[in-house]
Amino acid sequence: MNHAATSTLYDVVVIGGGNAALCAAISAQEAGGNVLVIERAPHEHRGGNSAYTGGAFRIAYDGANDLVKLMPDLHPEELRNSDFGTYTKDQFYDEVIAMSGYRADADVLHTVVQESLPTMLWMTQHGVRFVPLYGRQAFKVDGKHKFWGGLTVEVSGGGLGLMQTLYKYAEKSGIHLRYATRAVGLTHADHGWTIEVETEGTQQHISTKTVVMATGGFHANLKWRSMYLGPNWDMAKVRGSRYNTGDGIDMAINVGGVAHGHWTGCHAVFYDLNAPPYGDINLLNQQKNYFSLGIVVNAEGQRFVDEGSDFRNYIYSGMGAKVLTQPGAIAWQIFDAKTSSLLPDEYRVKHATRYTSDTLEGLIAQFEGIHKKAVLQTISAFNQSVDQATPFNPAVLDGRGTKGLAIPKSNWAQPLDTGPFVAYAVTCGITCTYGGVKINPTGQVLDEFDQPISGLYAAGEMVGGLYYTRYAGGAGLTAGSVLGRISGEHAANLAKNKIKN
Repeated sequence: MNHAATSTLYDVVVIGGGNAALCAAISAQEAGGNVLVIERAPHEHRGGNSAYTGGAFRIAYDGANDLVKLMPDLHPEELRNSDFGTYTKDQFYDEVIAMSGYRADADVLHTVVQESLPTMLWMTQHGVRFVPLYGRQAFKVDGKHKFWGGLTVEVSGGGLGLMQTLYKYAEKSGIHLRYATRAVGLTHADHGWTIEVETEGTQQHISTKTVVMATGGFHANLKWRSMYLGPNWDMAKVRGSRYNTGDGIDMAINVGGVAHGHWTGCHAVFYDLNAPPYGDINLLNQQKNYFSLGIVVNAEGQRFVDEGSDFRNYIYSGMGAKVLTQPGAIAWQIFDAKTSSLLPDEYRVKHATRYTSDTLEGLIAQFEGIHKKAVLQTISAFNQSVDQATPFNPAVLDGRGTKGLAIPKSNWAQPLDTGPFVAYAVTCGITCTYGGVKINPTGQVLDEFDQPISGLYAAGEMVGGLYYTRYAGGAGLTAGSVLGRISGEHAANLAKNKIKN
């Protein structure tokens, strides 16, 4: 290993290269800081987990007027033909904290909720363009696009577009960027902190007054997954960045940060059976999250989940764990012609493991490794159990369920009786882990006595204490942006002696 040293003393060094990291870097520079971003991935794979997301943001808003501020190019006709409803701060907070079993850090979550819309408006000043989430979060009801599940907006170009925009701004504004550079050590120093990094076989030491850690969770660390998440998690495919292996969490804990949050929990979804083992930016849309429009069966031909227990964006993040417990960690999602037309783009990509047939028998005959007779029996029993007197409405919890089944379908139950039929083979794709380090609302990493460690901050997926068991779609990008922006500004102000720790 070659050794070299840097002489520059930065005000803020951001470790990580996703949405939270770039928001922290931009915010720190706007506060007057001399900022360096250290990204472990090479340039062509920059963007962290954020680049692999659909780009949806969960924000609090009081009506269409707030959304017009965020999306000023909304056409009047779009406004007339869309029912955006409202999603108040109280709704946002109450839903997310309830989904955590009331375990989430209330003060940090409160900050995320309160600052959600202001932070998204701040992002628009740096080139980020938000658009309505028509394709994935709205159904047409009575001639209007009805949004559902508290999720209304996404970034134009998805997560990849988000990261391209933020990097473009960072480059233009003079923020220092280093790629293919892995932070491997962090120590206190007289000036603040020394970061040990490795770049192409060369070891260097970087000096900085403050550090913002935004390196993500440990979803791509097979050993840690097996240790903390438990059996079979070594079999999960990685949806996003292969570089999120817990480095930042490890470094923060080694300098006194306290482990925090749901270390045995994670966000994991139904994922294409034949997807590559790690996320591929050229093969996005491998997730299959609209199971609520059909049924899901395992290799024994049995249903194993209530596909309609809630809106998909409130339950989808737990489906990966459920399929991992099934024989062979494999399942099939089955739809008929009545609902297949409602499936979004993630089901229409060429690389999907898709089966089609004009008959159910012809469809099931194509499946490999499944009890085919049992599947047909399961579908027959399901079809007979559907309450067809209740109208089907995919934009609300319609109560159109089943009766007499061991595992019910609580909403959106439709008999599978109209060809052509389509099915998708799925397994588990892990998105992110929930365990990390503890922070306060300004992003400062806390020690075991809940005291801030001077000059050390964290944002993004390495923050523990926000999600337990369940996850509300779009909350992660919002929390990353809010806490990244806050921690970057606070770090720069501390480095410039504008504030005290």
